[in-house]
Amino acid sequence: MTFRRVLTLLPLAALLAACGGSSSSSSSATTSATSAASASATTSAQPSIGPEGIPLEQGPELAPAATTTQGATVDGVQCAPIEQLAYHIHAHLQVYVNGQPRALPAAIGLIGPVYENTPYGRFYGAQTCYYWLHTHASDGVIHIESPTARVYTLGTFFDEWRQPLTTTDVAGNKGKVTAFVNAQPWTKDPRSIPLVPHESIDLNVGAPVVPAKVISWAGTKL
Repeated sequence: MTFRRVLTLLPLAALLAACGGSSSSSSSATTSATSAASASATTSAQPSIGPEGIPLEQGPELAPAATTTQGATVDGVQCAPIEQLAYHIHAHLQVYVNGQPRALPAAIGLIGPVYENTPYGRFYGAQTCYYWLHTHASDGVIHIESPTARVYTLGTFFDEWRQPLTTTDVAGNKGKVTAFVNAQPWTKDPRSIPLVPHESIDLNVGAPVVPAKVISWAGTKL
C-alpha cells in the first residue's frame, strides 16, 4: 500500500512520556497490588496518542466519514489526486453531545480511503482524491491543504462532509450548540468559525457544557 505523503510517526520517547512510568518498589504485596490497580486505572483513563502526536478522541463517531461528497466541488473546494501543500495548516475539533465526547472520524474528505496500521493507530490516505479539507486519523485534527492561501470555515468542512452544522444541529445531533474557539466563547453561527493555524474548536450539543480545552501542538510537527 502506498501513500502520497510521508507519515512522520510520534517518537517512542514521546509515547513513553504520555504513558508514564514508575521506578519505585513496594514493601508489601498488598501495597504493590493496590498501586498496580491504581496505575492501570489511571493509564486506561488517558486517551491514546495517535499517529499525528495528538490524543485520539474518545466516544462513538460523530457521523460516518463515508458521507463525504464523492468528488464534486463543494463551496469552491475541489478533490485533487494529490494533496495540495502550497497552503498547509491544521485545526482541531472536539464535539460533545449531552456532555459526552464524540470522535471526529478519520478519512473525512478522502475518496477511496486506504489506511496504514501504525504503532499509534490507523493513518488514512486516499486512492482517488483528497479534498482540501480532510482528516487522516480519529484525533480531531482537520488538515487544510490548499493550492492557495485562503481562510476556510468550519461550515465548509461540514458541507464537504455532507453533515449539518447549525446553532441547533451538529452532524445530526440536535440541541442548543455552545461553541468555543481557543477556549473563548463563540457567539456567532458555528458555521462561520474560521479554520486558522493551531486552532482549538469545541462544540457542545445540549447540556451539560464541557469546559473548553486548548490542544497542545508541541512536538507534533503539525
